[in-house]
Amino acid sequence: MPIKTRALGALAGLFAFVALTGAAQAADRPYAEGPVSMVSSIRTEPGMFETYMTYLSTTYKQLMEEQKKAGIILDYAIYQVTPRGPDDPNLYLVTTYKNMAALDGLTDRTDAIQEKLIGNQAQRDAAMISRGKMRTALGTEMIRKLDLK
Repeated sequence: MPIKTRALGALAGLFAFVALTGAAQAADRPYAEGPVSMVSSIRTEPGMFETYMTYLSTTYKQLMEEQKKAGIILDYAIYQVTPRGPDDPNLYLVTTYKNMAALDGLTDRTDAIQEKLIGNQAQRDAAMISRGKMRTALGTEMIRKLDLK
């Protein structure tokens, strides 16, 4: 048997061993990777809480429901919290996706929904500026649920 064929066979065997070892290690974990959530921290401006909640209960809810119907997101939720200080959020907006792969090409999949409900890019930009008067977005973090086996 030529040395090249033996070397290729050995290399293929090594790759198979590594792949099986990795799969076995993943199976040994006491958890499975679950859904991924994006958690946006929001601080409403003084006197704007009810106005912002009206936006959330109309336009935002319509956007989320359309994304849910299209299978883009699994769910969404809004949580009110008591701020610990003046720079802390008083709301969390949570959007849950099936997995990390669901975030790939997200903008391309949501653009049509946003255009349908809000309008073209210029109209969406104007809406973003308007929302900025009601609240300050403090940041977004990604969290992943780990389901214990």
